[in-house]
Amino acid sequence: MVSFFRRKKPEKPSDADAERRIAELAAAFPDAAPAPPSEPPQPPAGSSDATDPTAADTAAEPAAPTSQPEPVPAEIIAAAMEAGDSADTATTIEPAVPLAAPTQPTAEPAEADARTDKPAPGSWRERLRGSAFARSLGSLFSRHPRLDDDLLDEIETALITADVGVTATTELVDDLRKRMKARQFADAGALLAALRGDLVELLQPVAMPLRIDRDAKPFVLLTVGVNGVGKTTTIGKLAHRFKDEGRPLMLAAGDTFRAAAVAQLQTWGERNGVPVIAQGQNADAASVAFDALQAAKARGTEVLIADTAGRLHTQQGLMAELGKIKRVLAKLDPAAPHEVLMVIDGTTGQNALSQLRQFHAAVGVTGLVVTKLDGTAKGGVLFALAREFGIPIRYVGIGERPEDLRVFDAGAFVDALLPESLGDTGG
Repeated sequence: MVSFFRRKKPEKPSDADAERRIAELAAAFPDAAPAPPSEPPQPPAGSSDATDPTAADTAAEPAAPTSQPEPVPAEIIAAAMEAGDSADTATTIEPAVPLAAPTQPTAEPAEADARTDKPAPGSWRERLRGSAFARSLGSLFSRHPRLDDDLLDEIETALITADVGVTATTELVDDLRKRMKARQFADAGALLAALRGDLVELLQPVAMPLRIDRDAKPFVLLTVGVNGVGKTTTIGKLAHRFKDEGRPLMLAAGDTFRAAAVAQLQTWGERNGVPVIAQGQNADAASVAFDALQAAKARGTEVLIADTAGRLHTQQGLMAELGKIKRVLAKLDPAAPHEVLMVIDGTTGQNALSQLRQFHAAVGVTGLVVTKLDGTAKGGVLFALAREFGIPIRYVGIGERPEDLRVFDAGAFVDALLPESLGDTGG
């Protein structure tokens, strides 16, 4: 610092500057300085005032307030000038910081809108945005916003690869092409809205929730399906749902073929506080179902859910065994089972059509549960199932938690796969 000030020593104010500042002070404080200090009194020669120190101090008082503090600000100014323009810039930016604060509220609505575009945790869109259907169609409208035949061709390819099926896809695209030729679409956004409407219209007739007949005591629900589709897990989630609805229910461990299947269902029963009727490994599944129905009638149970072993639809012997279970239940209750619920793996693809065809011929499927849609499932198989069979889709599985078994909603499902905003699929 010493060398700093030595390089540029501040200049002392000239006499003219000192007189000007004294005049300004005198004008600002007339009572304190009635006489102009620019012409100090000259004591006569030989007077005692010339040697009186008190008189000298009195004459110097008006100039003291301006002469003493002057070197300090002058040094500061000299240091700031030597440091460069960066110091001046810093001093001018600092007071601007609080002035920028009022502009933040104007940005909050935009940020809120950005947050709103993100799917809520646990929502249909958040769970299904990873499906191939959502990714392919969402990216298609993002990269090809022009309304032309190429867009329709790409839509057709995307629907077929998403397991919507050739027949259903052809019908959808042909209808869109006719309407485009008739100039019913102003842009690609209008075509997107029309496609969404057609998909909802295709699924709406099968979006029928399961209705429990309270007069049927018990209401017998028989679950069927091939190996590994998640029948036992679906039964556990259904038990959780019915328990929350306050319905007395019972489970029948009819999957006596797969190892640990009985123990798995008993675990679900203990978790939900639901009794489980079981006979052990390799027992006759029809006998288990018969005993469970007898016990449910004796206890006044409202709902009985019977599990069955997974079997390939191509094995005629095992498919005939399902018919035996249905006949045995009918001996105790001619209306039983009141619901034959087939569980389908959402990742199966077009093979689900042949599965449903064989199971429907064997036991008469009355409702569907499509599981594992939250993973990499294409999701389009629901449209193919709805178009070919028209069997009600009761539930869909979009997660591992018990509450992730949702009642099927056609509008929410299509909105999750193909949102209104172009490309707003999160994939």
